[in-house]
Amino acid sequence: MAILEVLRFPDERLRTKAQPVTEFNDEIKTLVKDMLDTMYEEKGIGLAATQVNVHQQVVVMDHSEDRNEPMVFINPELTDKTGKFKNEEGCLSVPGIYEKVERWETVTIKYFDEHGEQHEKPADELLSICIQHEMDHLEGILFIDHLSPLKRQRAKAKLEKMARQAAKHG
Repeated sequence: MAILEVLRFPDERLRTKAQPVTEFNDEIKTLVKDMLDTMYEEKGIGLAATQVNVHQQVVVMDHSEDRNEPMVFINPELTDKTGKFKNEEGCLSVPGIYEKVERWETVTIKYFDEHGEQHEKPADELLSICIQHEMDHLEGILFIDHLSPLKRQRAKAKLEKMARQAAKHG
């Protein structure tokens, strides 16, 4: 089990666009396992490889109540998007900040698993939100980028204050 370091905003590496996975090998399987371990350790429900400074199109998720239904999306692509709704989001890379973000209500995602097998899955509600949130990370986009400039600035100020306090006490 390897717990990876989760990058925190405003780390510029979070803005790096992820590249498609071209080889489904042991390295990818290890990355997926380490990302799942990290997500569970951090008490998150989704994690994109970009957040752990690996710039490949890999996303892991588990929004089940018992935390025992891991999902892996490699080279994800949305094929259908319908409806719009706003829901509160948070992010492991933007700790302590929760804001409403508008997303597609339902999506269909086409993706590969860690074995290189292609799948397609419809998603709504929380799964739809998570997929869109994590896919944004692969594009170098954070959920706070969807906020108004004022809310984004407040979030940045709050995170900078938290970082200063952590540095004092750490």
